[in-house]
Amino acid sequence: MNERSDCPINLTLEVIGDKWSLLIIRDIIFGDRRHFRELLTKSNEGISSNILADRLKMLMSEGILTREDDPTHKQKGIYSLTEKGIALLPILAEMGAWGYKYLPVSEELGVRAQVLRDGGPKMRADFMDELRARHLGVKPRKTRGPSVSERLQAAYEDAMARKTNIKTKNSRATKRA
Repeated sequence: MNERSDCPINLTLEVIGDKWSLLIIRDIIFGDRRHFRELLTKSNEGISSNILADRLKMLMSEGILTREDDPTHKQKGIYSLTEKGIALLPILAEMGAWGYKYLPVSEELGVRAQVLRDGGPKMRADFMDELRARHLGVKPRKTRGPSVSERLQAAYEDAMARKTNIKTKNSRATKRA
């Protein structure tokens, strides 16, 4: 790779600075999407298959992801984060918090960023430990109560339920009018 400079921000951007790489990492971290098909079809942004294949290959060559054969299907692979990939969580969390604060995000897509922001460094560290258990096979620490993943999912589901209730109420009001 021909780097523009030895600046740490530049070098980081050389690896993960394109839109698609960050969104793939986001979907693996927050959506637990680990198969090519899931990454291709379940992203709101609509990545093409050739770009997805290219970015996955690049992320593996950079040591951010690994790929293993899926034991349930010979032609499928399971993508996992490496420690280097897991270490990107705080960056994505800060990006999400910034976007939540300054940009017109929807409640359902911004709620995870809000929960992680409010949970602070401890919650991020706990989430990174969960990712290590899921992706690296590291034995998880004992925690009390629901996991970070469960709390993030519950917040998302609550936001979706509120959205659905608002749409239902608006639909009923429109029918009465």
